Amino acid sequence: MSGNTLGHLFRITTFGESHGPAIGCVIDGCPPGMLLSQADIQPELDRRRPGTSRHVTQRQEADQVEILSGVFEGRTTGTPIALLIRNTDQRSKDYGNLLDTFRPGHADYTYHHKYGLRDPRGGGRSSARLTAPVVAAGAVARKWLHEQHGIALRGGMAALGATEIAFEGWQHVAQNPFFAPNTSQIDALEAQMDALRKAGDSVGARIVVEASGVPVGWGEPIYDKLDADIAHAMMGLNAVKGVEIGAGFASVAQPGSVHGDELTPQGFRTNHAGGVLGGISTGQDIRVSIAIKPTSSIRIPRDSIDLEGRPVQVETHGRHDPCVGIRATPIAEALLALVLIDHALRHRAQCADVRVSMPAIAASAAA
Repeated sequence: MSGNTLGHLFRITTFGESHGPAIGCVIDGCPPGMLLSQADIQPELDRRRPGTSRHVTQRQEADQVEILSGVFEGRTTGTPIALLIRNTDQRSKDYGNLLDTFRPGHADYTYHHKYGLRDPRGGGRSSARLTAPVVAAGAVARKWLHEQHGIALRGGMAALGATEIAFEGWQHVAQNPFFAPNTSQIDALEAQMDALRKAGDSVGARIVVEASGVPVGWGEPIYDKLDADIAHAMMGLNAVKGVEIGAGFASVAQPGSVHGDELTPQGFRTNHAGGVLGGISTGQDIRVSIAIKPTSSIRIPRDSIDLEGRPVQVETHGRHDPCVGIRATPIAEALLALVLIDHALRHRAQCADVRVSMPAIAASAAA
């Protein structure tokens, strides 16, 4: 299987399966000399891990990260960093009835036809369990970005199913189980999820992530544009079916007189471009929105076929998130950090000696 690696100069390769003994990743290209320990990575894993509220899967995984290589006396050496997370709460028996059938909405059917076999235990390699090492690698990336460039990343849920979530402040994200930048709607979201879980159904979500402090000039035209690489990374996240940069699809209805972000000596007046023009960062906030489909594993019986092509009904048991989008915020933040550090190193490699006499304008308040 190919396609397990993300990045160019800062590259991560993940490995493992949902119900295997362990999952993890190898980071190649991390700059040397950065202080790094498990304590720098674990808080991000704790944000993502399962079992943190009644609204997500009750699989109990500590997700304790182990650094196996690439760090000596507390500093990165520039050699590959291997991160390991052991699986401790697998319940493979929950998937015994799926050996000969295909779950609607899952990768079972496509994996079977591509590889001739598949691991049915929790989806195997296609499981969202594999986002844990991505978050671990993202923690390394965001530490370097913050220390070298002062870049801050943040994210939150903007919609739960058809319910739009009003933005009330980023400070609220850590105070509720939905990663919502909101306080007034939390009780309603709790009730919505309780009803959904009782019905055995699921719902999707929209997540917004931002990065502030990104310098002007990161990105590679034409095919390695910064926004193209961001979209590529986000589409690698399980269940993502759409990515928007800045105004995204709303730009279709905007006239050019509105959409084009005017420049002033004080900064950009707006940020419809989402911090990227011509595939290169503008110095404004990078703003990304992703659409996550409803969880495919639900208790409601669904029509499918078995390995012989005969009609069957599938009812999925086990421990599943009624909305996989609830835990997606730290994953999306990690993916954005991974793309940004890769482009930071690529920019440094090619354009570190470039000098522009015109000073860069400040990011506007509209960013």
